[in-house]
Amino acid sequence: MADEHADRLAEILRAQEPSVPVDPVLERVMRDLSDRYRGTFSPETVERYVRESYDLLAERPAPGRRLPSLAAQFAADRLDALARVAPASSPVPEVLFVCVQNAGRSQMASAILRHLAGDRVHVRTAGSDPAGEVRSSVLTALDEIGVPLAGEYPKPLTDEVVRAADVVITMGCGDACPIYPGRRYLDWDLPDPVGKPITEVREIRDDIERRIRELLATL
Repeated sequence: MADEHADRLAEILRAQEPSVPVDPVLERVMRDLSDRYRGTFSPETVERYVRESYDLLAERPAPGRRLPSLAAQFAADRLDALARVAPASSPVPEVLFVCVQNAGRSQMASAILRHLAGDRVHVRTAGSDPAGEVRSSVLTALDEIGVPLAGEYPKPLTDEVVRAADVVITMGCGDACPIYPGRRYLDWDLPDPVGKPITEVREIRDDIERRIRELLATL
């Protein structure tokens, strides 16, 4: 239970961090992303996604000072997904991993797939009830096999990332994921690593890696 207690203490400490003015930061994010998506999305669309992404993350366990930068990353990821739904989108297959907290199973799966496939596959993750941070035991288990998390973080499940996916893989999140025609849906029955000793987290990681290698052969 040490890992679980450490994660909880970290969340409490982050919640006590002093807040910083948000609006000037969000205004800058909106300007930057409007430049990035010029010709694809209007400034009004970018603003809507930035503010909505900020609000969605703010409802979750507080990430403290990282909230504006995470909101920028979340908004950009959603806008990328929205652009991919449009005609003439990228031929690279897209895989979406969804679990409850987006802090354990889905993060391990995305990190391993990204590590093994590189640019051959585009990977996203989401959670039906996301936590504040990725579990420390998950980071440890990935470090042990030389797999980076690549800046990933827990985020809510949104409609556009499901519509952008070619393959949607759920892990214990029930009916939270909407169903769209033309997508391949898989449900992986995996135990939740939260609160489990590192030996069991390693077993879950190895099971995920086996499934990822099998998935890669079909993409």
